[in-house]
Amino acid sequence: MGKQKLLVVEDDPGLQKQLRWSLSDYEVIVAGDREAAVVQVHRHRPGVVTLDLGLPPDADGASEGLATLRQILAAAPETKVVVLSGNQDRANALKAVAMGAYDFQCKPVDVELLSLVVARAFNLYEMQQENRRMVQIEADSPLSGIVTRDPGMLKLCRNLEKVAPSGATVMLLGDSGCGKELFARALHKLGRRAEHRFVAINCASIPEQLLESELFGHEKGAFTGAAQQTLGKIELANNGTFFLDEIGDMALPLQAKLLRFLQERVIERVGGRREIAVDVRVVCATHQDLDTLVREGRFRRDLYYRLSEIVLRIPPLRERVGDRALLAHHFKNRYCAAEGRAQLTFSDEALKLVEQYDWPGNVREMENCIKRAVIMCEGPQIGVHDLGLPLEHVPGQPASLREVREAAEYQVMVAALARSDGNIVKAAEILGVSRPTLYDLMNHHGLRRYPAADSRT
Repeated sequence: MGKQKLLVVEDDPGLQKQLRWSLSDYEVIVAGDREAAVVQVHRHRPGVVTLDLGLPPDADGASEGLATLRQILAAAPETKVVVLSGNQDRANALKAVAMGAYDFQCKPVDVELLSLVVARAFNLYEMQQENRRMVQIEADSPLSGIVTRDPGMLKLCRNLEKVAPSGATVMLLGDSGCGKELFARALHKLGRRAEHRFVAINCASIPEQLLESELFGHEKGAFTGAAQQTLGKIELANNGTFFLDEIGDMALPLQAKLLRFLQERVIERVGGRREIAVDVRVVCATHQDLDTLVREGRFRRDLYYRLSEIVLRIPPLRERVGDRALLAHHFKNRYCAAEGRAQLTFSDEALKLVEQYDWPGNVREMENCIKRAVIMCEGPQIGVHDLGLPLEHVPGQPASLREVREAAEYQVMVAALARSDGNIVKAAEILGVSRPTLYDLMNHHGLRRYPAADSRT
């Protein structure tokens, strides 16, 4: 394996020679000005860059160095840039860090300290590259879109993998925005019908008088406007998976027709007289309490039993330990890439707000919130006001002293890992413990490996 590539952006030939010698563990590439630096970044894609802020034609200032930093990060957002500046230029060095530089060192350069900083920058770069490789490898996985570290969600994923190969009808229960269709699609992809169609319909979004035709199809002339024969969603899903979202909103007369289909596995198009056999796997979902609807006579008991052969409950985001910060990093990374922005970071206050907010709209609300913040954020850091969230939140607590102690230890540890984007060193610093201590805590709580925010659960 070849040496890691390090770009040194420095116009002083003497300092170029010193840095090349002191950083000889790396493949050192040298550039003396902004144009050459940008060319070398595009050509070699170095993991780390050392950048002198005083570049010609503004060797006594920082404007050219800051402009070079901006272009490097625009061309290669994942590259770690270590800025070199004079002691009197500390304000510009801090400005460079605010723009996205990894760190800064003052001149005259302490080569031992610089070597340590460069090594840490390469470690972080390689860790993030490995995370991206893992995401790419797992991109086609049915569960790749489910980002979690919460034990309850991980158990749910394991149960889904057990249920998927069977032919059982599955009911997914959970609040709006918690990912019910994502789980339904995963059931389909992990099942025996993955090569056939996945067809979904939302019972709450279609007027009652049109829903029957959408489900079962209709014959030409069945009603005004029926100019041709149209296949229904159930028939279109033949041999595949049919997903009924928000089943709790279906009217009683149509529930009876759906029950007949589930019992007989045949349909009749609206206006038709011929029974048509259809072979589909049925998955349904609702955010409503079906037990209550059954007691109130608004949902058929026999249909409820037929649909609930296996019930999977998806917890709301507010109950998922550590997932709020983890998902925030995940969506931030996704939309920075989608919008072509350099990698943003969260301020400490913004992350605290993300962790404290209840997210009544669940994952969907968070995704929209972070996407908006990435688009609207003007600087390199997402702050509290970019999120647009209310500032108050009252978290619930476990009952017993032992539960409080165990839950607090677990939640603080997982939150630190999530806030650090899975970086063990940073998480240990946040918690004020050594890395061996953090590893011991992770093993104690069953966290043998913690994913970065842009990796799959």
